[in-house]
Amino acid sequence: MIAFIAFFIFLFETFLTILKVKKINFVILSVLIANIFLLFGLIIGLVLALGYSGIIDIDITNYLKTHVFTVLIGYVGITIMGMSLVLLPMFWLSHGFSWIYVKIAISLLTFGIVLITLSSIFRNIFLEYVGYFFNIFALILYFYQIFIIYKKRVRIELDIYFKSMFFSYLSLIVSIVLSIIYMTNPNEKLLLAIFWLVFAGFISFIIIGHLYKILPFLVWFDRFSSLVGKKKVPMLADMIPVRSAKFQFVFSTLGVVIIGFSIILNLDILLKSGISFLLVGTLFLVKDIFYMINFKE
Repeated sequence: MIAFIAFFIFLFETFLTILKVKKINFVILSVLIANIFLLFGLIIGLVLALGYSGIIDIDITNYLKTHVFTVLIGYVGITIMGMSLVLLPMFWLSHGFSWIYVKIAISLLTFGIVLITLSSIFRNIFLEYVGYFFNIFALILYFYQIFIIYKKRVRIELDIYFKSMFFSYLSLIVSIVLSIIYMTNPNEKLLLAIFWLVFAGFISFIIIGHLYKILPFLVWFDRFSSLVGKKKVPMLADMIPVRSAKFQFVFSTLGVVIIGFSIILNLDILLKSGISFLLVGTLFLVKDIFYMINFKE
């Protein structure tokens, strides 16, 4: 209970901070929308907890669906979309394109989640499927925006960041296709595979890709920025262990894919193999993080 109160205070402070901003751009607006969905998701989570404990009588399935959409799609999804407005053009050095597609995507995604929430409250199947349609169309527009950013990039090098982003968005596309299949043919194994791809494929590789970009910059800024103009300092690219990063990417992607197939096919030997690959990839990632943190001339 104390954790929930602390989290509510954190959200309240976040809203106050945003309100103090004199000029609210679309990135800040997306963060605000995402945190509003997180707030509602937290409230629904409390209601679910009361329902599971038997204190109140609710339709747990409907509330659980709303909780997943408000937190996973509303908070995580819109946060990633909003942050990509800043990070992708910065790391790919992309210029001269319109943001119209991602702005429409975030608007449609917001509207779609609201419709799905209302469908759970009023038990209206029409609102639910309209909400699904808006969500899928929003993701298609978002992917098109990513493609435009990629085409407008100045940096051609296919580095670890690009590879991680490619696998991340590929995992999301596959999970969307599987979600459409799940809507027509509900299957528990398929649902588990969808969540695995979203968390281990999409979200994890977005985090991993940005670690290889942000961590070297932070170390460089702290350790070498004051030496610029006085002596030769390393480039950011010099701080990334390229060979080790390639091994990390190969083993991690193989682990995610093999575990995904093992969930669908229910093969224990594949699951153990995938975990082994994922473990090796994780060890390479930890090694690379320590290398970048402790980098010296």
